[in-house]
Amino acid sequence: MHEGGAGVRELKAENEALRGQLASLIEQAENNYAIMMRHQAFDLEIVGAAGFQELVATIFRQLPVISDLDVVTLSLVDAGADIYTVMHKLGVDFEALPNLLFHEHAGALGHDLAQDAPKPLLGPHDPALHRMAFPQPPAGLASVALVPLLRNKRLLGSLNLGSRDPARFTPLLGTDFVEHMGSIIAICLENVISNEMLKYIGLTDALTGVYNRRYMDRRLVEEIGRARRQTYRVSCMYIDIDHFKQVNDVHGHGAGDEVLREVAARIKAELRMSDALGRFGGEEFVVLLIDADLDSASLVAGRIRAGVADQPFLLADGTMLSVSVSIGVATLDDFERDHAIEGVAQQLVAQADQALYEAKESGRNRVVAR
Repeated sequence: MHEGGAGVRELKAENEALRGQLASLIEQAENNYAIMMRHQAFDLEIVGAAGFQELVATIFRQLPVISDLDVVTLSLVDAGADIYTVMHKLGVDFEALPNLLFHEHAGALGHDLAQDAPKPLLGPHDPALHRMAFPQPPAGLASVALVPLLRNKRLLGSLNLGSRDPARFTPLLGTDFVEHMGSIIAICLENVISNEMLKYIGLTDALTGVYNRRYMDRRLVEEIGRARRQTYRVSCMYIDIDHFKQVNDVHGHGAGDEVLREVAARIKAELRMSDALGRFGGEEFVVLLIDADLDSASLVAGRIRAGVADQPFLLADGTMLSVSVSIGVATLDDFERDHAIEGVAQQLVAQADQALYEAKESGRNRVVAR
């Protein structure tokens, strides 16, 4: 009887233990399912991102939450700063993306990631070794995972994950999950970068590489709207190459193309990155100066005029050619909030065009501001 009672107690204890194990397994399965669903939702959100900024902002906003991370950074290989330049020109706000890092060469990501067919690197945080991936690491950062972003064996960059938990990322952990995450993010990055590049090409002038009229019309409306909200000045320059028809007639259209490219380059040399330069067709260019009053814009216009006129152009056939430009300048002082922004934008360009006409009429190679 005594032995029977002990057996029953052992059986009950065993059943309790099994129920506990089963409850633990169910809880773990539910947690895993919840994690999987969060990551599936994350995958769908980044796949549906409409542009570069939306994609990167989603990664930085969502990934630390769904993966319980203390820091996430994204390193991109950007030889020649092509990606950065195009994204900036398309209006990406990099100040809102402080954990987005650009590197000239893949070697900056680390020797192991720069090799052929790199694998994720998991292990303890080393401030010296990981300073490029985490230039401003959070206090107590203990373990990290550097996940290569690969597309067709080409290294786009790395997704860098950090945790204050030293056991979170160790060399013994499997990497299938982070590799899957990296592959999804790499596909999305390649797609949005390609789409943004195509968009940029569609908004630029093929001959000079500056913006085309379509872009400038859109940008002018955007900047006037922003200027209304933030109360700063917007100025416009209308620039025309003097006697350009003679260049084509005497030296040929090839020489005319050379002059157009060089004039565009000399104008750009006097502008800030926040300004915008567009070709409006033929030999006409328009410059949009952000946060610049009439006096400031006139000074820039004067530098552009001198920069073109004071140094002769050297053509491909060795010919030295003197070129000058006439410039009209106008500033939006009264935002006329009751009027549609599109109409205000057209009026600003028209005022600069009228000032250009006056510069032409008064002898060319000069600046007129109104």
